[in-house]
Parts: sequence; C-alpha cells; structure tokens
Amino acid sequence: MNDHDVIGPMMAQIGADAQAAAAVLATASAETKAQALNDAADAVWDQRDAIIVANKKDLAFGADKGLSPAMMDRLMLNEDRIQGMVDGLRAVAAQTDPVGEVTEEWTQPNGLHIQRVRTPIGVIGVIYESRPNVTADAGALCLKSGNAVILRGGSESFHSSGAIHACLAKGLASAGLPETAIQLVPTRDRAAVTAMLQAQDHIDVIVPRGGKGLVGLVQREARVPVFAHLEGICHVYVDGAADVAKARAVLVNAKARRTGICGSAETVLVDQAFFDKHGDVLTLDLLKAGVEVRAEGQLANTPGTTKAQAEDFGQEFLDMIIAAKIVDGVDEAIAHIKKYGSNHTDAIITEDDAVADRFFRHLDSAILMRNASTQFADGGEFGMGAEIGIATGKLHARGPVGAVQLTSFKYLVTGDGAVRP
Repeated sequence: MNDHDVIGPMMAQIGADAQAAAAVLATASAETKAQALNDAADAVWDQRDAIIVANKKDLAFGADKGLSPAMMDRLMLNEDRIQGMVDGLRAVAAQTDPVGEVTEEWTQPNGLHIQRVRTPIGVIGVIYESRPNVTADAGALCLKSGNAVILRGGSESFHSSGAIHACLAKGLASAGLPETAIQLVPTRDRAAVTAMLQAQDHIDVIVPRGGKGLVGLVQREARVPVFAHLEGICHVYVDGAADVAKARAVLVNAKARRTGICGSAETVLVDQAFFDKHGDVLTLDLLKAGVEVRAEGQLANTPGTTKAQAEDFGQEFLDMIIAAKIVDGVDEAIAHIKKYGSNHTDAIITEDDAVADRFFRHLDSAILMRNASTQFADGGEFGMGAEIGIATGKLHARGPVGAVQLTSFKYLVTGDGAVRP
C-alpha cells in the first residue's frame, strides 16, 4: 500500500474507531480487562509456532536490509521469548487496576469533599522499531489502563507484530470488548507515521520507542503530546571505593548481557583510585567478553583496546562496543555524565554511602542505580509487568512507563447544597 491518498482516510478511520473503543474501555470492569489479557496470553502461546514462522519472514527481511547483529537479536523471537511475552501479559492482567483508584482525598473547611481519581488518557499512539514484543507489552498496558491504542510497528517486525496482534484481538473479542481497542497499522508506509503524529483530533499522546532517528522525527513533527526518550546513553561509574568483584560482574552484565536494549551500558568511567588499586582488570574483563573497548588515557594502554575518538563519548552503540575513560573522583564522573548522558539510566559502583548519595543527588537521570546493572532499567524488572518505554522527559511520565503512568486523573467534588460566598 503506497497510495498516500489511501493512508489518510485509513488512519482517520482507525483513529475514529479507537476513540469509540476508548469510550467503552473507560467504563470496562477490571475483571473484563483481565480476562481479555489472560485470553490473549493463551492465544499467544497457542499460536507460538505461527508467530515464529512470521518472525522468520521478518528476520529474512532484516538480513536483506543489513541489520546489525544487535538489531537482529532485538527482532528475533523464539519459544523462550514468546513465553516471556505470555508471562508479561499475565503479569499485567494480575496487577491492581489503576482506573478509579483514589490517589488523594480530603475535606475542605467549607464541607466540600474532594477526591483525585485515576482516569484513562484516551487513545495512545505507539510508534516503535524492531522489537515485536512491544506489540504485546504496549497493547496490554494500554488496555489495563483503560486506553485504546494504535500500534505502528517497525517495518522489520511487520509479520511478527501482525501475528501477535491477532492474538490480542482474539483476547478482546472473547472478553466482549471491541477489537478496535488495540489496532495495528496495516502498512509499512511511512505516511502512516506522519498521519499519527498529526492526528490531534483522534490521539491523545504518542509514545515513540526506538532509536534517535525515530524519536527525533516524532519530536520534530508531532502535533500530539509525546512521552519520549531520545537515547539510552547509559554510564557505569566505578568509584575508588567500589568492591572489585561487584564492579567486574555488574559492568560485564551491563554491557554484554544484551547490547541492543536501551539499558545497555555505553560508557564506563573508572575512578583513578580504582585504577591505581586494581589496574586494567575491568578493561580485560570486557575484552574477554568480546566487547570492543574504545579507551582514552591510561586505559588505552591495555593491549586489545581501540583508541577512543571524541565522538565515542555520548554514542549509543547498541552493539558490543563501549567507550571507556578514567575520571578523577565522583564530581568528574557527574560532570561527564551531565555533558554526554541522555538522562536515561546511570549507575555507580561503590561501597561509600556519601559518594553514592552525591551521585544520586547531583544527577537527574530518570533512573539512577547503585551496585546494580543498568540492564535492570525495565518495567518488568521494576514490578510493572511490562513497560511501554522509558520516558526521560520531566512532565507526567518518567522512567519506565507502565499502566499507572498511562493514566491521567480527575477531581470528584461532593457538597451538600454548597454555594460559594
């Protein structure tokens, strides 16, 4: 489908259908929504072979496009990853329903009783790149929070997302909810993205989930409000008071566990005091794990490293590459992160409480960690069941965006014939 004259009316219809579905979801019971999610989980597991067949088409498409190994890993589905999707759907189903929760309640001296109550946002537009599991995660979280959702997956994950979406639609139908509550844009045409970004009559918020190019495009062109993060330029600072065993384990995991996710460490900052005490043990660990270390200063003397270029700092590699340099104390580490970071996730390895407190107070990343891998920057690991993305802005949602973060609120005010003097 390449005819842009077709895309406009199609997207307008999808938007109108989503609005109608959102009106139904706003008053759907917690039990009905949970049933839809559990039935969708059953359908995903039942259809796992068909999903893997669809995914093979996407992997072939990705290989033809020359995707990097890390991006191919993001795209690939196997039975374990499908089990993870099923577990995510069930976990979201089991969560307390956020809609209708009273978050604050008080009575004014004049007798007015006021409640602040969580309410759905309405229609969420999610634009994402290769990871097909986002189809399940985003669909589940929007449904749980009473929102209709329009999903526009990446061209690479087109077939996988379609197979997963069919299972979500089956869950909605079995629970008696409109299948248009979760819609997948049925075209790879980029004109559909532009239409979503300008659909302020139909979409209440856009959530982009992808690389710098996608998020930059969304932030430039969107007329609809955006929950966004630009990049996951995650730092690990290894302080002079770090436990060497913890530092070695955490750093290799933060970089090498999965390089294609936004919580993957992209820069390691080693305190001079740690280096003086332990030498190049961290660099050697990374090299042994197969990581290309682009090092500056004393770290570049380790055989096997590559000399860092200026542009390596502040780079989201999403690959088995890390930038490395020595810093003189926590303040220099903080200054480096403020200059090159993306306010996503940054970690400190230290046994010194005062240094950790300084790191936490002086940085304003959405997620700050101590003695823990940046790979934990994930809504599922935060107990949210799943996430729709990590937001690095400062308004409304910040950090992992789960079902609660996809709600707004309204005030319910009760009087007894109250009149204002």
